Amino acid sequence: MKLREYFRSGDAWVWLNAGTVTISLIMVVGIMGLIAVRGLGYFWPADVMQASYTEMDGSKKILIAEVYDEKIDTAQRLREAGVEIPAAVETVVRYSLKVGNRDLGGADFKWVFADRLENIKYPADIVALERYEWGSFFGRLKEVRQKGEPVAIGEQAWDVMQSRLDRAGELSKKISSLEKGDVSRINYALDQLRLEERRLVLRDALTAADVERFTAEKEKLEKEYEGVRLALEDLADKAARDSAVFVAADGIEKEITLDKIAAAHKPNDMNIFSKLATYFHNVWMFLSGDPREANTEGGVFPAIFGTVLMVLLMTILVTPLGVIAAIYLREYANQGFITQTVRIAVNNLAGVPSIVYGVFGLGFFVYFVGGSMDRIFYPEAAPSPVFGTPGLLWASITLALLTLPVVIVATEEGLSRIPRALKEGSLALGATKAETLWRVVLPMATPSIMTGVILAIARAAGEVAPLMLVGVVKLAPTLPLDMNAPFLHLDRKFMHLGFHIYDVGFQSPNVEAARPLVYATAFLLVLVVAALNLSAVGLRNRLREKYKALES
Repeated sequence: MKLREYFRSGDAWVWLNAGTVTISLIMVVGIMGLIAVRGLGYFWPADVMQASYTEMDGSKKILIAEVYDEKIDTAQRLREAGVEIPAAVETVVRYSLKVGNRDLGGADFKWVFADRLENIKYPADIVALERYEWGSFFGRLKEVRQKGEPVAIGEQAWDVMQSRLDRAGELSKKISSLEKGDVSRINYALDQLRLEERRLVLRDALTAADVERFTAEKEKLEKEYEGVRLALEDLADKAARDSAVFVAADGIEKEITLDKIAAAHKPNDMNIFSKLATYFHNVWMFLSGDPREANTEGGVFPAIFGTVLMVLLMTILVTPLGVIAAIYLREYANQGFITQTVRIAVNNLAGVPSIVYGVFGLGFFVYFVGGSMDRIFYPEAAPSPVFGTPGLLWASITLALLTLPVVIVATEEGLSRIPRALKEGSLALGATKAETLWRVVLPMATPSIMTGVILAIARAAGEVAPLMLVGVVKLAPTLPLDMNAPFLHLDRKFMHLGFHIYDVGFQSPNVEAARPLVYATAFLLVLVVAALNLSAVGLRNRLREKYKALES
């Protein structure tokens, strides 16, 4: 009897709801913690060990590597896999070692048995290199060379290499700046001249004066390009002037030019403060750098930029469309069968799989609308498409359609909660219906509109499936925003953090190297979505306080 009264009082459901919320929060915090630890731990400069390892055939080999992962396997499973394990052994500890030196050994990682490792040491002179190509390199610095001639040997070589590495880095930045700046600008200008000339040819309006003008401008640009090319060659020669010779674990010497080295440090000789400085530098390079090595190394800045820009464009498109549609359905449309049918259709659209929107966007926006735009406005570009190919514009519009039902439903819900007396009072004072909507209804509905926008941003930022069909790519050579008119290039393809996670996690040729980047990029995507949502929440709260007086 008491139990029945307890349930009837509602206290049981209160505790049930509280427990459910608590469990949900614990799960969210746990997932975020796992992603953060696995992802952010990748940037820590781990110690590098040197050990003697006995292979299965009895031969011994010297290993220089980072301990990447540890795994405990049952001996029975390994025996079934063909590994000889003594009968008395029940479990076996294995290490995944990051040995690097892919250009020498063919693989970055190696699984070893812990009991076969001997003479484990952490020498202070071991150097860990991060290279622009071929991944990491572990070894000992032997000497520094300038144009093939030794300039520093032994202990003095490290300081000399560091100073010259900074010089090579500055030259590499200048090269990259010229390539992304002057070379990109000249190529873009030449392409625009080609299109303009072809446009006049198709219109049969090309005159001798036009030909002379095009020729003069092309010669000017080609002359400018030749100057930039010579400057690039000179910078490349200067950057490749210095090199360093390293000795790998197996005694093989490897000469590496300093312009191919992104970073170099001695992890075993670093204190906690040096490691913290290196850690934050690695995080910054991840956020600001470009990807390399099939997206398994380097940074994700183009993906961050593409994600934020696409979400902003989607928000600009979906907000007015959703608000206007909701106002019409709530304030102007006759509340009959047709209106109810439209509402049901809108609610059902929210449950349509996102890939369906991608197929629709590819067929309608890209092929039909974009193809028609190319035939009407860009015939000179044929057969190369301009808007008749997946790009930033079509991706933004497709996601705007995907999130449109969310904005409509949230806006309608806000409009329905506005007291009828306020509308009638405004009309009684002489305001028109349009003025009432603009000055009374919309300000009071703004928090609900922003709620819909927040939900739309949260869904759009994490979508991947439709973007694979309408604009996102593995690697975009240029950003959709640059200094070339019209500056914002809606026809270009772009990178996205969600697709980057998919590509690195499932399409990478180096699975072990890609795994920590999957966690790091996933954590970054969550932070980007949270930042966008918090910005929208802050704006919503400010608007709510601003128009709060209308509710009294």
